[in-house]
Parts: sequence; C-alpha cells; structure tokens
Amino acid sequence: MISIDEVEIVLDEIAEEIPKEFFKELNGGILLLPQAKKSPYARADDLWIMGEYQYSHSMGRLINIYYGSFEKLYGNISIKRLKYELREVLLHEFTHHLESLAGEKGLEKKDAERLARYQGNKRKE
Repeated sequence: MISIDEVEIVLDEIAEEIPKEFFKELNGGILLLPQAKKSPYARADDLWIMGEYQYSHSMGRLINIYYGSFEKLYGNISIKRLKYELREVLLHEFTHHLESLAGEKGLEKKDAERLARYQGNKRKE
C-alpha cells in the first residue's frame, strides 16, 4: 500500500475534480485519517468503513476517509485502482452531504438495504 502522504496527494487530486459548489457548507472539509474503522456490524474482518459523512451541530459537516481501512481491504493494489476506489468512496460521501443539505435520504436508505442484505447473509451461515 502506498503511504498515507501519497494517498493524501491522490485524494487532493480527486477533490479538485469535484465542482466547488459541492463543498457548500462542508466546513470540516475532507479528512484523511490514519486508522482503520471496522463496522460495528462486521462478522470478522469483512466489513470496513472506508469513509463517512458526519454532521453535528458542534463540529459542522465533514467527510472522513480511513486510510487504514483502505490498507486492510486493498493492501497492494495499483495506484490507478486505488485512485478509482478513493474516488468512489469520496463521491459516495459527497452524495450523503448533498442529500443532507437537501433534506433527502435516498443513499442512506440504499446503504441500509445493503447492510440488511449483509446481515441476512450472516444468518444463512
């Protein structure tokens, strides 16, 4: 896996591709955090949180990207593939941000459906 400093550069390049209007009210910005974050719903090491959109009245709105989760899930992938995966996660979190601004919850519902399918598979084991 490339270093966190190199991932920061790639993440900055991706962020520059995103229209400036999407950053409206994202006062906490995009944070690349070193840790891995396992989902509280994980069975083992099979469900990692790659990124998350957060909104609180005290902290404002921000997007966290978890370097350690990418490291655990993808290990030694190419830079090209890593950039693709980072872009997917960042755009996913920006969708949460934009929906939050609009009072929508479409992606939140889709995420809940995906988690329910994951949990359903757990019961079949």
